[in-house]
Amino acid sequence: MDSDKTFLTAHWQNLAMLNYEVEADLLRPFVPTGTELDRWNEKAFVSLVGFQFLKTKLFGCVPIPMHSNFDEVNLRFYVRRQVGGEVRRGVVFIKEIVPRRAIAFVARTFYNENYIALPMRHDIQPHGDACLSVAYQWQGQNSWSEVRVQTKGPPELASEGSFEQFITEHYWGYAEQPDGGSVEYRITHPSWRVWQVGRAAFNGNAEDLYGKEIAAVLARNPVSAFLAEGSAVAVRRGQRL
Repeated sequence: MDSDKTFLTAHWQNLAMLNYEVEADLLRPFVPTGTELDRWNEKAFVSLVGFQFLKTKLFGCVPIPMHSNFDEVNLRFYVRRQVGGEVRRGVVFIKEIVPRRAIAFVARTFYNENYIALPMRHDIQPHGDACLSVAYQWQGQNSWSEVRVQTKGPPELASEGSFEQFITEHYWGYAEQPDGGSVEYRITHPSWRVWQVGRAAFNGNAEDLYGKEIAAVLARNPVSAFLAEGSAVAVRRGQRL
């Protein structure tokens, strides 16, 4: 596959990001071949991220009827790969939730990403002066779960070397493949402005989706949370490592 060709374009908007410190040993079974864990200040993190996936087009030009605008919630962590003198900083998705089966099928087929389809909804409301209350919700077997943030202050570009920059500026994706190899793909977008938040929470049943160990992590308060404004993005076609 040609990594310079566009697989998908879209606009990602209102990215609610809850970030949790974890022991590296918890993530090592998920690290794709050819990559290693990426850390910030020697610490490893997972992020629970909810956002709007808008104006989606395959190959940069083909809209998908009834599937162009939808919500996504994903649980991800951070890796890196050395390519000559370049360090490629990327994300690995432990699980991704979308509301439509066709979307999940395409992602599983082309990248072997761990997508599932569940009923979803969002609630985005103005809150005070130029602030937002943002929630992404999904329905499991018996109940609804949600990621919710409430912003404070104006959005600003993440400062150089900040934790917000670390979380938002990983421009590669990596996915383990059934035969033990992995696929690498590039994600392009400008730097995002972020809002700090006064309140942030995950509520719901994480164990059914992620297992007991990760559910225990998500039961804690996040060490950091913010809302990223988002932008147009392009996802390139993947290539085998």
